[in-house]
Amino acid sequence: MHELGILIEIVKTVENFAKRNGITQIDTLILQIGELSPVVPRYIQDCYPAAIDGTLLEYTKLRIEMIPGNGICKQCSKVFNILENHKKCPKCGSNHWEILCGREFKIKEIIAC
Repeated sequence: MHELGILIEIVKTVENFAKRNGITQIDTLILQIGELSPVVPRYIQDCYPAAIDGTLLEYTKLRIEMIPGNGICKQCSKVFNILENHKKCPKCGSNHWEILCGREFKIKEIIAC
Protein backbone atom coordinates (compact mmCIF):
# COMPACT_ATOMS: atom_id res chain seq x y z
CA MET A 1 0.00 0.00 0.00
CA HIS A 2 1.83 3.08 -1.25
CA GLU A 3 -0.86 5.44 0.01
CA LEU A 4 0.76 5.81 3.45
CA GLY A 5 4.01 6.99 1.87
CA ILE A 6 2.12 9.42 -0.33
CA LEU A 7 0.23 10.80 2.68
CA ILE A 8 3.44 11.25 4.69
CA GLU A 9 4.81 13.41 1.86
CA ILE A 10 1.56 15.38 1.71
CA VAL A 11 1.73 16.00 5.47
CA LYS A 12 5.29 17.31 5.08
CA THR A 13 4.21 19.58 2.23
CA VAL A 14 1.25 20.96 4.20
CA GLU A 15 3.36 21.47 7.33
CA ASN A 16 5.99 23.38 5.33
CA PHE A 17 3.28 25.51 3.72
CA ALA A 18 1.72 26.23 7.14
CA LYS A 19 5.06 27.21 8.68
CA ARG A 20 5.91 29.53 5.77
CA ASN A 21 2.51 31.22 6.08
CA GLY A 22 2.24 31.45 9.87
CA ILE A 23 -0.59 28.92 10.13
CA THR A 24 -0.64 27.16 13.49
CA GLN A 25 -3.87 25.16 13.22
CA ILE A 26 -5.50 23.43 10.28
CA ASP A 27 -9.14 22.39 10.37
CA THR A 28 -9.56 20.52 7.09
CA LEU A 29 -7.37 19.16 4.31
CA ILE A 30 -9.11 18.68 0.97
CA LEU A 31 -7.56 16.32 -1.57
CA GLN A 32 -8.70 15.69 -5.14
CA ILE A 33 -8.26 12.20 -6.54
CA GLY A 34 -9.03 11.23 -10.12
CA GLU A 35 -11.02 8.10 -10.87
CA LEU A 36 -8.19 6.92 -13.10
CA SER A 37 -5.45 7.64 -10.56
CA PRO A 38 -3.56 4.67 -9.10
CA VAL A 39 -4.26 6.13 -5.64
CA VAL A 40 -7.15 4.39 -3.83
CA PRO A 41 -9.33 6.89 -1.91
CA ARG A 42 -10.41 4.32 0.69
CA TYR A 43 -6.77 3.53 1.48
CA ILE A 44 -6.00 7.25 1.77
CA GLN A 45 -8.79 7.60 4.34
CA ASP A 46 -7.67 4.48 6.19
CA CYS A 47 -4.02 5.63 6.35
CA TYR A 48 -4.77 9.25 7.23
CA PRO A 49 -4.84 8.82 11.04
CA ALA A 50 -1.42 7.13 11.03
CA ALA A 51 0.09 9.74 8.67
CA ILE A 52 -1.02 12.73 10.76
CA ASP A 53 -0.26 11.30 14.20
CA GLY A 54 2.06 13.67 16.07
CA THR A 55 2.06 16.30 13.30
CA LEU A 56 0.55 19.75 12.86
CA LEU A 57 -2.33 18.00 11.08
CA GLU A 58 -3.07 15.63 13.97
CA TYR A 59 -6.59 16.97 14.58
CA THR A 60 -7.55 17.83 11.03
CA LYS A 61 -10.43 16.45 9.04
CA LEU A 62 -9.77 14.91 5.63
CA ARG A 63 -12.11 15.50 2.73
CA ILE A 64 -11.66 13.75 -0.59
CA GLU A 65 -13.21 15.02 -3.80
CA MET A 66 -13.31 12.68 -6.77
CA ILE A 67 -12.47 13.93 -10.27
CA PRO A 68 -14.27 12.01 -13.01
CA GLY A 69 -12.22 10.02 -15.49
CA ASN A 70 -13.37 11.73 -18.66
CA GLY A 71 -12.14 11.21 -22.18
CA ILE A 72 -12.88 12.63 -25.59
CA CYS A 73 -13.63 10.37 -28.51
CA LYS A 74 -11.18 10.74 -31.40
CA GLN A 75 -13.89 9.73 -33.89
CA CYS A 76 -16.87 11.93 -32.94
CA SER A 77 -15.46 14.33 -30.26
CA LYS A 78 -17.97 13.21 -27.62
CA VAL A 79 -16.78 13.81 -24.03
CA PHE A 80 -17.68 10.87 -21.81
CA ASN A 81 -16.81 9.09 -18.56
CA ILE A 82 -14.37 6.34 -19.46
CA LEU A 83 -15.21 3.97 -16.59
CA GLU A 84 -18.98 4.38 -16.73
CA ASN A 85 -18.94 3.62 -20.44
CA HIS A 86 -16.53 0.68 -20.23
CA LYS A 87 -13.84 2.48 -22.28
CA LYS A 88 -16.13 2.93 -25.32
CA CYS A 89 -17.69 6.09 -26.66
CA PRO A 90 -21.42 6.04 -25.86
CA LYS A 91 -22.21 7.97 -29.04
CA CYS A 92 -20.31 6.06 -31.75
CA GLY A 93 -18.95 3.00 -29.93
CA SER A 94 -15.32 3.79 -30.71
CA ASN A 95 -12.59 2.74 -28.31
CA HIS A 96 -10.20 5.41 -29.62
CA TRP A 97 -10.19 8.23 -27.10
CA GLU A 98 -7.91 10.58 -25.23
CA ILE A 99 -8.01 11.16 -21.47
CA LEU A 100 -9.08 14.67 -20.50
CA CYS A 101 -9.06 14.31 -16.72
CA GLY A 102 -9.12 11.75 -13.97
CA ARG A 103 -5.45 10.94 -13.31
CA GLU A 104 -5.01 13.79 -10.84
CA PHE A 105 -3.99 13.53 -7.22
CA LYS A 106 -3.54 16.91 -5.58
CA ILE A 107 -4.01 19.08 -2.56
CA LYS A 108 -6.99 21.26 -3.37
CA GLU A 109 -7.34 23.27 -0.20
CA ILE A 110 -5.98 23.74 3.29
CA ILE A 111 -8.57 25.24 5.62
CA ALA A 112 -7.03 26.91 8.66
CA CYS A 113 -8.86 27.40 11.97
